[in-house]
Parts: sequence; structure tokens; C-alpha cells
Amino acid sequence: MDVILMAGLWLAGDIWDEVAVGLRDRGHRAVPLTLPGQGDGNGEATLEDQLAHALAAVDAAEDRPLVVGHSAACTLAWLVADRRPEAVAAVGLIGGFPATGATTYADFFEPVQGAMAFPGWAAFEGPDSADLDEATRAALAEEMIPVPVGVSRAVVDYHDERRRELPTVLICPEFSPEDAREWIASGDLPELAAASDLSFVDIPTGHWPMVSAPSQLAGILADLADQHAG
Repeated sequence: MDVILMAGLWLAGDIWDEVAVGLRDRGHRAVPLTLPGQGDGNGEATLEDQLAHALAAVDAAEDRPLVVGHSAACTLAWLVADRRPEAVAAVGLIGGFPATGATTYADFFEPVQGAMAFPGWAAFEGPDSADLDEATRAALAEEMIPVPVGVSRAVVDYHDERRRELPTVLICPEFSPEDAREWIASGDLPELAAASDLSFVDIPTGHWPMVSAPSQLAGILADLADQHAG
């Protein structure tokens, strides 16, 4: 089964390298995407460009793929499900949630010269990064690529309610499944509240499990691919 992997802000497709090995060892085809504006040198990229790139990967899959988004790219994965509900087997969301329609994609930090740079580790102290040692933090920060405002400040627009019928798995790293259930029940996550086939998987690590726990994450994704293949 094709497993389409989309990293969150600031990261290119090679962040999935170790996860991809684990998926291949389980018989699945990993398709890590370097999204426009996040590793291809296109400082003018937009969210629509990223969506088009992701949809092209879905369209190129031999069968219906598992679409996986991490962090902010959970919204991108949900947009893919919205545009191709009949072509996606299931959706995996890692450490993030789909944005509500008519809100901005990821306008979290002030951009400089048209791009939103990684703000440094102080913004992610605590459970997000507690499992990353100083050397890993330094190496990861070195890989971070400023995200064009055409991506971060784009307005999210959904069209097809069938996205909410797809099997959806929320993989919970720095928060627990119980936390997520509480946020859904409180009305904070309306897209997930409306999902008809939502399940939860715990992975006790930080916000970047593809770095801190790649083998465990690969196993979770391979299990999902096994479940939904064909």
C-alpha cells in the first residue's frame, strides 16, 4: 500500500527517511513528500501548490493510499481527503488536528520577508521537545526551512462532507488520546467531532516522532496500512 507522508511546518520529505525504511520492511511503499515551499526553493509557494502536489501523489498511487499528515500538515491531509474522498483509503493525523474551515492554515508566528521561520526551541519547551537531546535539537533546527506566507496564512476551504466518513486515526505523541477526546467533546476540534470513523493511537514521545521514535511510528503506520490495504 502507498503511504503518503507529509511533514508539518519547516520540514522537507527526508525527515521521514527512517520511517520509510520501517514501512518498506513491512511491505508498504512510503511516499514522503517535499512540499512546495518546504525544501524545493520555492519561496512563493502557496497552500494550493502544496495541495496540488499531495493530490498528484494520491492520483499516482496504484490503489487507494493511506494519507498521513504531521502537525500543521494534518490540515493538508484533511484537505486531500476533502478533494479525493473516493480515492483515499484512510487518513493518519500525527500530533495535530484539521483546522476549521475559513480559518488560516498555520499563522502561528510573525513572518519576516514573506516567510515564517522556525522560532527556536523556546516556543516548544515541555512535552513537545523533552525527548530531544541538544545534539538532535541542533541538527533538526538546522534542517528547518522558513515557510512562505502563501502557505502559513492561506485560508482553509473544505468542499466535500465525505471527508468525515473516511477512517481517520489520530496518533497522539505529546498529548494523550484522553486529552484529544476531551478537546473534541469540548468543541475545540469540530472537524474531528464530525468524523464518523475516528480512532486513537498513543505514542508516548514528543511532537516529532519521526525523529524521536521512528521505528515505533513506522510500526503504527504499517499497522494502519495493513488494516486498510485493498
